[in-house]
Amino acid sequence: MGLVMVRVVLFLSFLVLIVSQATYAKEIFAEKVLVLKSKRELQLITNGKAFKIYDIGLGQQPLGHKKREGDSRTPEGHYVVDFRNPNSKFTLSLHINYPKPEDINQARGSGVSPGGDIFIHGLPTGMKYFGSLFHKNDWTDGCIALSNKNIREIWRLVKNGTPIEIRP
Repeated sequence: MGLVMVRVVLFLSFLVLIVSQATYAKEIFAEKVLVLKSKRELQLITNGKAFKIYDIGLGQQPLGHKKREGDSRTPEGHYVVDFRNPNSKFTLSLHINYPKPEDINQARGSGVSPGGDIFIHGLPTGMKYFGSLFHKNDWTDGCIALSNKNIREIWRLVKNGTPIEIRP
């Protein structure tokens, strides 16, 4: 009886391993991130379709493209998620490659700095219990903010090098 039980346990363990590997292998990664500022929405896109949609907060001045450092606007246009910071002062953060050369030229033409450090991130570290205060509010200096739960999921589904389009 003991040998039969060992075989059953080994067989069930093997099945669990196979099922967990199959589930992991089927996980979909984003081919593109789409931000719709007017809807306060971030979409993860694969095969031309959104497979995840999240509520977001933006910069304190959400209308218009970022023009200079300190304007609290979220940039608009085509960028790339170029690196991630697991030790951010916010819960996880994915960097957006703003400013691009055209952003720099536009700012210099106006005699100002374009700014930088634009990220997709969660709540400030230690503020998880105040998440409802940040939900869908525009409170950042130009970043794209999500709940901690959502940024953890995005962290897993968005790889470095993923294009991001930010629309008005």
